[in-house]
Amino acid sequence: MNPVTILAIESSCDETSCAISREAVILSNIIAGQSVHEQYGGVVPELASRAHMQHIVPVVDAALRKAGLELSSITAIAFTQSPGLIGSLLVGSQFAKSLALALDLPLLAVHHMQAHVLANLIEPAGKDPSSAAVGTTAAHAIPRFPFLCLTVSGGHTQIVVCKSPLSLEVIGETLDDAAGEAFDKSAKLLGLPYPGGPLIDRYAAQGDPARFSFPEPRIPGLDFSFSGLKTAILYFLQEQVANDPAFIEKNLADICASIQSRIISILLHKFEKAARQTGIKDLCIAGGVSANSGLRKAFRDMGERQGWNTFIPPFEYCTDNAAMIAIAGHYKYLAGDFAELSVSASARAEW
Repeated sequence: MNPVTILAIESSCDETSCAISREAVILSNIIAGQSVHEQYGGVVPELASRAHMQHIVPVVDAALRKAGLELSSITAIAFTQSPGLIGSLLVGSQFAKSLALALDLPLLAVHHMQAHVLANLIEPAGKDPSSAAVGTTAAHAIPRFPFLCLTVSGGHTQIVVCKSPLSLEVIGETLDDAAGEAFDKSAKLLGLPYPGGPLIDRYAAQGDPARFSFPEPRIPGLDFSFSGLKTAILYFLQEQVANDPAFIEKNLADICASIQSRIISILLHKFEKAARQTGIKDLCIAGGVSANSGLRKAFRDMGERQGWNTFIPPFEYCTDNAAMIAIAGHYKYLAGDFAELSVSASARAEW
């Protein structure tokens, strides 16, 4: 039997990406960013969709060339169906459907947030696709089922129980803003350019996280809230700058470290609670914010203290990318979960 080879497309926001997977191994993962949004301090949907139209053909061509494959080697086409910016999603979905129709190949519609979780199942490069199944070989840094995943991005914050590649249950999520938005909005208040989250991470490494204190919301259960924290940061900065206009400049590293420390504590306190409630010992993080160095270290430290197994995807699979769409598509293909050509992109969709 020929190995399952997936061509995957991701276009949910402002990255145009194409990946090629063979079984659960990624052969290529090409990402084209969009610098046009920097001058506006955030993603402009219309500009994003136009950039996707410019990038998608070159990105797909580059992914095939890097993988050393022709279109004739592809088994199926996977794409991000939801959620995301509707104009951006339409560019990727229409391209994927057209390619599937032209090549007479199966179509696989992928939920973006499920794909972030499944990025933890991407096999290490160089692994023989015919070797042992996922989770059965200790040498591979892949969680065993069931595992628990904290998914943190600019638009979503969720705790997910993953019982199998296609059986995922959200047991906690944000009631308002996402953790990634809290990072970016805080960066904007500090006068840092977009995207500000990575800059807070960089400055935080040089600062004292105990210098300033910010509140942690008391939300029952496993749900999150970050709107109150954002408001507290706004009022704190307004008060301090009123007394000293140079306050932010003088204390930037310590402010960033204190903000980052509080966001991380909010995330991990809930995640630790979820692990205790479920009894699951294999824990993962995923999504764009999982690239944050402070979160990665605190997450690993928590696992060591509690005796839990911790897993984090490589940096290139944390932010929006097509490799995660490919791995989700791989398992959908094995399950025969194919989409019709009439399938529609959706800005918001439930699991």
